[in-house]
Amino acid sequence: MIQNINETPPAAEIFNRTERLLGDEAMRRLSELKVIVVGVGGVGSWTAEALIRSGVGHLTIVDADRVAVSNINRQLMATVATVGKSKVEVLRERLLQINPRADVTALESVYSPETADSFHLEEFDYVVDAIDSLSDKALLLLNATAVGKGTKVVSSMGAALKMDPTRISVDEFWKVKGCPLAAALRRKFKKADVRPRRKIKCVYSPELLTNRGDTVDCSGAMTYGKVAINGALCHITAIFGMTLAGLIIEDVCRASSSGIN
Repeated sequence: MIQNINETPPAAEIFNRTERLLGDEAMRRLSELKVIVVGVGGVGSWTAEALIRSGVGHLTIVDADRVAVSNINRQLMATVATVGKSKVEVLRERLLQINPRADVTALESVYSPETADSFHLEEFDYVVDAIDSLSDKALLLLNATAVGKGTKVVSSMGAALKMDPTRISVDEFWKVKGCPLAAALRRKFKKADVRPRRKIKCVYSPELLTNRGDTVDCSGAMTYGKVAINGALCHITAIFGMTLAGLIIEDVCRASSSGIN
């Protein structure tokens, strides 16, 4: 039977292969899940896509940026045709083309001390931290782990200046080794005498390369306070993002298998 291109395929057909692997109960939980991805650049955009393709029913994506030419090499929604457009709006449109029944909210905003109270993190089952800014990242990790235990947090450490996908790892925040961003966060927390109230699973790589080339001036493409340009590759940022999604899916499956509500 040929599917009418104007009709939305049944969810059972879209997620047939996922349900075969995960089972009915896990799929039900994924469809009810509420996830917020803060930062939808080279890492967060891939996380969002993996979650929607896996059946997550309620997703909020947050980013204040617009697509720049320098994003095209690694960010899911960045193409020549989308340059200058809102990242979250372009990504939302794509995600709804994958599953039109999904509830996808796009917030063109940055998570900061001025906006933090408006996010209501306690309403989400999972918070995905894919923020670049050190200070805003620290704030999100502190606030997200301070709300009810029903809200879990996964975080991306630095994905730039890396090439070897086999070195990408997952560990608890305080056990992450060889990552300058994780080290900077820990110093910041210790200096302020604060720390996240719960454990945070982090995706990271101890690999640290240096920029070999500086042939193109991208200074005009830098947005909302970014001052450094480090090289980054699509296969690395995508694996970081997919791994964050995988941590959530695995956690949901584990809970469904054990009967945890």
